[in-house]
Amino acid sequence: MGLRRIETGRGYERKVRHGAGTVAEGRIFYTSGMTSRDPEGNVVGKGDMAAQVAQAYANIRNALRAAGTDFEHVVKYTIYVTDIDAYRAVVGTVAAPYHSHRQSSTLVQVVRLAHPDFLVEVEAIAVLD
Repeated sequence: MGLRRIETGRGYERKVRHGAGTVAEGRIFYTSGMTSRDPEGNVVGKGDMAAQVAQAYANIRNALRAAGTDFEHVVKYTIYVTDIDAYRAVVGTVAAPYHSHRQSSTLVQVVRLAHPDFLVEVEAIAVLD
């Protein structure tokens, strides 16, 4: 498996956890959108963006492990939030452990998600060995 992170040399790229792109070889694993549901399906952190982000990434970790990979092999995240400012306020501390490199990412604010209590939904694409 090969991964090559692409950077364009812009100063902005050194300041944020965002890369211009990734060239990947191998089999690809796409997660479903991961939300803040616990193993029993209950919503974790109603009204609490930090708790929901942490649970969404924990659910991604579980999916990655089940597929035989980990966060180091994630090449792209797509993050949907209902409040982009609330997400930005917590992402640096809550999501930082899951962004071990500058992978590609997209952040989108939406009107609502699949359940009225969801504040965030995260998808990941990873390369398998």
